[in-house]
Amino acid sequence: MDNGNRLRTRVAIACQGGGSHTAFTAGVLQGLLESLPEDVDVVALSGTSGGAICAALAWDGLVRGDRKLAIRKLQGFWESMAATDPLDRMANEALMSIMGMRDLMVMPEVSPYHLPTWGEDRFRAMLNEYFDFRELRELARRPGAPILQIGAVEVLSGDFELFTGEELCVECLLASAAIPELFRAVAVPDRGVFWDGLFSQNPPIHNLIRHRIDELWLIQINLSTCPRIPTETHEILDRRNALSGNLSMEQELGFIEELNTAISEGRFKDPEFHPIRVTRIVLDRELGYRSKSDRRPDLLNDLKQYGQTKCRIFLKQRDSRMKHQESRVAAD
Repeated sequence: MDNGNRLRTRVAIACQGGGSHTAFTAGVLQGLLESLPEDVDVVALSGTSGGAICAALAWDGLVRGDRKLAIRKLQGFWESMAATDPLDRMANEALMSIMGMRDLMVMPEVSPYHLPTWGEDRFRAMLNEYFDFRELRELARRPGAPILQIGAVEVLSGDFELFTGEELCVECLLASAAIPELFRAVAVPDRGVFWDGLFSQNPPIHNLIRHRIDELWLIQINLSTCPRIPTETHEILDRRNALSGNLSMEQELGFIEELNTAISEGRFKDPEFHPIRVTRIVLDRELGYRSKSDRRPDLLNDLKQYGQTKCRIFLKQRDSRMKHQESRVAAD
């Protein structure tokens, strides 16, 4: 379908998980939804853990044809997540203190099965407040509706699982965000018992090629590089977390790179597949692993604003690239 002199571009957005750091993802998505290029159709979103929730909130608006609704929901959800009331602030500060002490000494591990489920219950209630799951499942079945893919790992089998918009329920999102040290495993009816998607595909990527995408926009939370050798305990833990969080992501991107190479060299010929341009929008700040559990309002708001800034930079660079390509085609 033509849009002036420019063809429509099919885009998938993949959102890496990372706890509170995915407030950055919310900011990026808000910026994209507000200023989506005219040539772009977002045909699929995927995500893991906090990235899954952000992806689902954005998808909620897209599947309804209401991007402003998605922007409002992303804003409202992270405002609800912030530790604002006195008791919640105290709980957040206590958690940060405990995590800080773990860097200095051995702390006893406490199973989430030995603790009350207050946090899980509140999280479930919040998700039910922001999503009408039954209606969304119906909307997802409409022809041409954008695709949603949520990653999680089945605890007993170790299988990597994808939940789609057509089966989306509160347990799917809880499963993708169920960090084993903090939450009990989540039972999804007829599917199994699940832990955080950080142990599977973070985020799901290679399945997105089935939707004939031209571009993949990856919102990356964990830094790929490290400026110096980690020597302190907390630095080692931070780097280990980043590397483990990126392991599956880099493997998934490697698959797309191999496919692109095979197509360009003529070794893979299938009219259904063509080279995919991958662009990363990266949270390029050294925040530390502990802050992924920090829900201070100022931190979350700062991350959202930074995500919006990185989105504007990305869109400006993309627009310049598209105009350059058009001028080259016109010259030829």
